[in-house]
Amino acid sequence: MKVMTTKSKNSESFYIAKSYINNEGRSTSKIIRKLGTLADLSAMLHTDRDGVMAWAREQARLETEKYKNETEDAVVMIPFHSNRLLDYDRQKLFTGGYLFLQFVYYGLKLDSICRKIRSRHKFKFDLNAILSDLVYARVLDPSSKSSSFQAAGRFLEPPSYELHDVYRALSILAGELDFIQAEVYKNSFFFGKRNDRFLYYDCTNYYFEIEQEDGDKKYGKSKEHRPNPIIQMGLFTDGDGLPLAFSLFPGSQNEQKSMKPLEQKILQQFGCQKFIYCSDAGLASEDNRVFNHMGERSFIVTQSIKKLPAEDREWALDGKGFKRLSDDSSVDLSRLTEEDRQELFYKDEPYTTKKLHQRLIITYSPKYAAYQKAVRAEQVSRAEKMIASGSLKKQRKNPNDPARFVNRLTVTREGEKADIHYYLDLDKIAEEEKYDGLYAVCTDLLDDDVSEILKVSEGRWQIEDCFRTMKTDFEARPVYVSREDRIKTHFLTCFLALLLFRLLKRELKSPCTTQQLLGVLRGMNFADIEEQGFMPVYERNRLTDELHEACGFRTDYQFITKRKMKEIEKKSKRR
Repeated sequence: MKVMTTKSKNSESFYIAKSYINNEGRSTSKIIRKLGTLADLSAMLHTDRDGVMAWAREQARLETEKYKNETEDAVVMIPFHSNRLLDYDRQKLFTGGYLFLQFVYYGLKLDSICRKIRSRHKFKFDLNAILSDLVYARVLDPSSKSSSFQAAGRFLEPPSYELHDVYRALSILAGELDFIQAEVYKNSFFFGKRNDRFLYYDCTNYYFEIEQEDGDKKYGKSKEHRPNPIIQMGLFTDGDGLPLAFSLFPGSQNEQKSMKPLEQKILQQFGCQKFIYCSDAGLASEDNRVFNHMGERSFIVTQSIKKLPAEDREWALDGKGFKRLSDDSSVDLSRLTEEDRQELFYKDEPYTTKKLHQRLIITYSPKYAAYQKAVRAEQVSRAEKMIASGSLKKQRKNPNDPARFVNRLTVTREGEKADIHYYLDLDKIAEEEKYDGLYAVCTDLLDDDVSEILKVSEGRWQIEDCFRTMKTDFEARPVYVSREDRIKTHFLTCFLALLLFRLLKRELKSPCTTQQLLGVLRGMNFADIEEQGFMPVYERNRLTDELHEACGFRTDYQFITKRKMKEIEKKSKRR
């Protein structure tokens, strides 16, 4: 409610008016109550015009409270006509799941970050609106940039910009890549303390639907074994699996060299100085270990047993000297009982290289050994079928290819072309069996408890899950943009989408899978009811209740007036 006045030649009158949207979609107002003329009110209140206006505003506030109380639980009556057609080209269904992502987006103060960026550039479009819509669309309806613009048009709050503004914004965002990551990390502490005592690092790559190399899009070893140019991503996550920082580098570059530049940015821009670096053996070169042995940093990395020096490898494969992790009692792996099948065993020793004094921990899991044997048995069976059918010419001997168990023998006959004989390589199978159930970890934490070190190392699965979510659920590949700046922004939106999604997931009381939360967010639709308000058309359940509780607003009423929906939108922006 608001105060309105009208003036005539001899008097001024005061009214209380209510604004509303008419059937044509235009804003208008109607008189709710006439308060009186200035002369009458001044005489009644014994005050001047300013005092009358203050009294009138208080009356408007009281009318607003009264209206809210009367309409809070009111039954809404909306007429429908069975013989009236729908309005032409009028959208009736809207997407509302973004409201919960918006709550996290504004909690990270990304709107403030966009304002800081705008102060350094000259552009007129709304950078915050573009970035937020790109991030929401990556979670709710992952697609190209033009399709994301169309998806944003189905949000309850439609875009306030044009498609050409999106492509202009991509270049701006690419230039601010490092600044955005550093600011988002600092602001993420508004959601609680981050477990940055442990930082996990890993790399993956993304392919392009092109045939020739271009810029950083180079031919390399694709994780998906595709013959397309790729670009590589290095990603740091904290101990809880929340994304911390990422970098991009050419598809042909050795991924071992990608860690130092990104970690230096974390040290300089993020303020992280004391942490334990964790990675797999592929990113645990001697130089990377030495780099993370400096200052207050340490490392816990996996180690390939096959690449150990002969003496250490022989010690690792020896079944003697192991201890039970649960009570440190000595065991001989050749004499395990049936009760030991669920246990984990270990042994450790000093491990010195040219540059470092380290600690080598070898673990053995009977359960993991049984799993590896079962997988190998299936692969051997497939290798035998390959030999029988002769279908070996197109097989590539990667580490999981059954063709690695197939060997060839060339049999010559005098004066005739050599014949090729394929056979099952039993020596190769026996060699692999030696390593069943074994796992190695190297660290410079010489005195820490083994169980704690192994627990940290096991947390590497979380960064693999981040890559899986980006590639599969957020459809980060194939990459369709081609310019270097737009490629950077594509992965920035994927990174921010992953961070928002994981922070939202962490705010929930009960655990849920990625697919469960995505299903709920993507299914939260609202039907426009004759321009009077919205009706939720999704199923209320435990997960929707927890989302509403975490974000401090509710969208699961039977009917939501337009005024109420505006209030919800403001709350989702923490206003």
